[in-house]
Amino acid sequence: MIKSIFYFILFISSVINAQHSIKGTMSSKIDSDWVILYRIEGTKQVFVGNTTIRTDSMAFNGKKKAVGRFEFTLNPQAKPGAYRINYRTEGEGFLDFFYNKENVSFRFNPEYPEQSVVFSKSAENKLYREYIAAISKVQGKLDSIQISAFQNTKVDLKAPYKKAYTKVNAIQNKYVELSKDKYITTIIKASVQNNSADILTSIDAYLFNIKTTFFNQLDFSNKTILNSSFLTDRIVSYLFYINYSDDNRTQQKLYKESIETVLSKIKNQPYKRDIIEFLIVQFEAYKNLEIIDYLFENKYNKLPEALQNEKFKAEKIALFATEIGRIAPDFLWKETGKNLKLSTLNDAEKYVLVFWSTSCSHCLREIPQLHTYLKNKKNIKVIAFAIEDDAFVWENYSKNNLYGWHNVLGLNKWQNETAKTYQIFSTPSYFVLDKNKKIIAKPDEIEDIKDYFNKK
Repeated sequence: MIKSIFYFILFISSVINAQHSIKGTMSSKIDSDWVILYRIEGTKQVFVGNTTIRTDSMAFNGKKKAVGRFEFTLNPQAKPGAYRINYRTEGEGFLDFFYNKENVSFRFNPEYPEQSVVFSKSAENKLYREYIAAISKVQGKLDSIQISAFQNTKVDLKAPYKKAYTKVNAIQNKYVELSKDKYITTIIKASVQNNSADILTSIDAYLFNIKTTFFNQLDFSNKTILNSSFLTDRIVSYLFYINYSDDNRTQQKLYKESIETVLSKIKNQPYKRDIIEFLIVQFEAYKNLEIIDYLFENKYNKLPEALQNEKFKAEKIALFATEIGRIAPDFLWKETGKNLKLSTLNDAEKYVLVFWSTSCSHCLREIPQLHTYLKNKKNIKVIAFAIEDDAFVWENYSKNNLYGWHNVLGLNKWQNETAKTYQIFSTPSYFVLDKNKKIIAKPDEIEDIKDYFNKK
């Protein structure tokens, strides 16, 4: 009896302290030597560990081929959830999977990870991949019948549509049942598309159905859903693909409406903040200042102050301060004994603001070219902002090269506050301003300035 209890305790202890491995095989070598493992929590990636990629060989069709292998050992306290391996420091190079107290082993093509991954170990991931393949096939069939109905309204496709609709529901129900008591069951339940029970005869009705039912199966308070890429992927799809228009004004309106829809469904305030930050970063890639301003003014700034990340706000405000469409950040300087200010200049219809330096060979070549090109354009004024380590060289240069411009000296070179505000990392850097000092162009070099004004 005592021996049985002893073995039982050993068994329980081994289960509690069991370690699991994550093993991956890449079907081809890549430039990177490292793989990083993250756990996904909301919109964040939480670092779990990193390891090296070792080069190995594997037989393919009788021939040996170099492959990359890596392995992680998870500690016993590792949480079940959605995990991500990232194998590139630049560009996209990641693969998501689920971990639920079991060994996970897979192989994939690093160029097409999502499309190529095959799991050899992990009941959860095998079943999920099987479900994705099965539901995609029958949903694709249903969609093709619906599209055919739009293309040829004279053909009666009600019967084949109904058959395909029934098949989609059967597959969905099958995998909901198979995934019962598994971690992925919530994801599978949320994945089904809300198809119309009857075939639709108009595209408008079809799009309306998709938009109004897109989030019907999603519980925005469910932790499994929140802590995966599934929800953020759905939100991206809803904003950027479901709500789409070729007309820019309509598109901006759709963005705002879809943002309202998404955020109205999120009751968890920290997660709402994370989603707003996530969306700001998404729109940053498009340089969509109108929507970024909308998100800050109408959403982020209205969150409880304790939740707002002041560092995040400051970084983004600084990042977008000199984008096209913004009013150029103001600065002061002295000129012929007078105090001048960018915002109050009123001696031209347009201005070229150029950040340059006497120690920059490109500047010394382009500054005279700029003068030659603009000297007869009386409605354009140049503001030449020299960023220098000291005033001596600039003062000597300026004695013979003032050109009748507004000349500004900025000391401390790259650490000059105005240069930092304008995010000047190289010289010359150009900005074209209208009479109200709104940034209307950011030419890269002197030829771009000529092209810009020649077209006007």
